[in-house]
Amino acid sequence: MEPTIQIINRVLPIVLLLALGYGIRVRRFLSQSTVDELRKFVVNITLPAVLFISFLEIELKSAYLVIFGLMFGLCVLLFLLGQLLKRQLKISQEYFPFLTTGFEYGMLGVSLFGSAYGLEKIGTIAVVDLGHEIFIWFVFLPLLLMKRDGRQSLGGIGRSFITSPVVLAILASLTLNLLGAADALGTLPVTGAVMTTLGFLGNLTIPLILLIVGYGIEIDRRGLRTSLSLVGLRLALLIPLALLINVFIIRGLLQLDAYFEAAVFTLLILPPPFIVPLYARPNLPLAEKQTINNVLMLHTVISIALYIVYFALNPLSG
Repeated sequence: MEPTIQIINRVLPIVLLLALGYGIRVRRFLSQSTVDELRKFVVNITLPAVLFISFLEIELKSAYLVIFGLMFGLCVLLFLLGQLLKRQLKISQEYFPFLTTGFEYGMLGVSLFGSAYGLEKIGTIAVVDLGHEIFIWFVFLPLLLMKRDGRQSLGGIGRSFITSPVVLAILASLTLNLLGAADALGTLPVTGAVMTTLGFLGNLTIPLILLIVGYGIEIDRRGLRTSLSLVGLRLALLIPLALLINVFIIRGLLQLDAYFEAAVFTLLILPPPFIVPLYARPNLPLAEKQTINNVLMLHTVISIALYIVYFALNPLSG
């Protein structure tokens, strides 16, 4: 009975916060502009705070380099697969390959994994995500911008990367971790207060993200079949792949614990990055805009449902 209660108590807050976010939109309790500002607050302040603490506390291992290369390579292959399918199946939607790769880690992965397994375990999925993060910054986003604006300079891409609060938080945290400064930061005057403040900010991340995601859940019935087909294609490929990676690489080759298996599964069932519609061409045909938005929202809802089932089967503890 106790494991069942634990599962309910971990899963139900996810559902309730998503429902609250949805209700806030339906009741017009908050405007879209306010929610956009909250999203900006999360991306630039609370999420970097969580990642800074996570990478500071995690024990770095050489095995993580394998995960880094694996995730980066997988994202590249998924994009190439999208290009191939687009050409072979004569798919007219130009952004199709961008919907076959990438995962919405920041606005969904962190909240799902953190809600289920605790913020103290976020470092695990942060490690799994690192190769994917490099792919997003140096492959995915530049290709999106090239499609919208034409050629992009390497200098501009580099500036965007090193000025991102999330990237700065990760780099600073990894540096301090390697220098062995983690324990001292929490006990010294001033830095101890800063770490406590970052902890307070980090605790806001999960509820805010779930409210924002719940607020944005809105599905257009037009083009629903096409959107469902794409979501089904992604999940039909990625769920078995996640299980195979966990058995043969995470558990077999690297001999990492079950939290890494949960992290891999979490990442690979996530929807494509939410930035796709933000960086798409403004004059994109309405039908394709609707398809992109439907894919993101449908995939989000299905991912959450799948994750609840996964956690019920793999609650883990300790």
